[in-house]
Amino acid sequence: MPESRPRSVTIDAIVPVYGGWEHVEPCLAALVSQTRPVNVIIVDDCGPDDTADRVAAAFPDLTLLRNEVNRGFAATCNVGVRHGSADVVVLVNSDVIAEPTLMADIADAFDGAPASIASVCPLLTTPDGRVDSQGITADPTCAGFVRFHGADIARSDAVDPPVLGPYGAVAAYRRRALDEVGLLDEGIFMYGEELDLALRLRAGGYDTLALTEPGGVHIGGASAGEGSPRQTRLAGFGRGYLLRAWGVLRTRHAAMALAIEALVCARRLVLQRDASALAGRIAGWRAAKGVERPQIPAAGIDRTIGLLRAVQMRRAGFWEG
Repeated sequence: MPESRPRSVTIDAIVPVYGGWEHVEPCLAALVSQTRPVNVIIVDDCGPDDTADRVAAAFPDLTLLRNEVNRGFAATCNVGVRHGSADVVVLVNSDVIAEPTLMADIADAFDGAPASIASVCPLLTTPDGRVDSQGITADPTCAGFVRFHGADIARSDAVDPPVLGPYGAVAAYRRRALDEVGLLDEGIFMYGEELDLALRLRAGGYDTLALTEPGGVHIGGASAGEGSPRQTRLAGFGRGYLLRAWGVLRTRHAAMALAIEALVCARRLVLQRDASALAGRIAGWRAAKGVERPQIPAAGIDRTIGLLRAVQMRRAGFWEG
């Protein structure tokens, strides 16, 4: 673990792109208008349209990298991270419009924090002004939950429930911590990779902090389609992958995990006649064969979440309360 922190951190903003120029253009415009200098690196994941070409034409001063094949969110972010060299890496979804002071707020948070702080969790809002996210928390089965999603912004809280790490829409990391624990797991195509990284950072003895001022607007669901079978399958893959990689079914919370996963998959099958949740979990479990993680960390896990509450937290509108 690093013993000291830089006096004034430099920042690489990594923007993975897969089509959607209507979201990408305002996202990049907001990043080039930041009050603090930031090195913007866009990585096109072999998108289905001409978005990359339009980025090159509209933002010629920014770094644009292009994957030759579609590699997924985690691998695409890692391409950008490896290309940069700044003290802090900020992953920014292409459907986020950052406030002008977001990067300055992140830099100030790292500048004022001990070296044990490896990540910073911005407070994002939805287009209608409610909370989109303020980091993630996790239950004892390593299921992640986006903190305060859909709640009135006045309900947001930087410490309660426990913050495990950043949510993937905008996630800030100290590069030296990533060098130690590794980047995003490229075995996960999309969904769950930030949860896995948060767990690894915590297992490595690192801490996180959540910001309290709104840092941007997140549109949400622009890449995989909110609630679509594809999104459900990808999210299920990530869940199955993490269940096996972190050895959840070898812990005393195995029964809770199995009960919840069965309920989630059965509900999708019965109500929507869609097996994507189950298929994704099976595929993710198989893909995690041979992947080994450290012991599940205690920090950032909300151990007050039992079976009933874990089910309730999966309900839309839970945080609106």
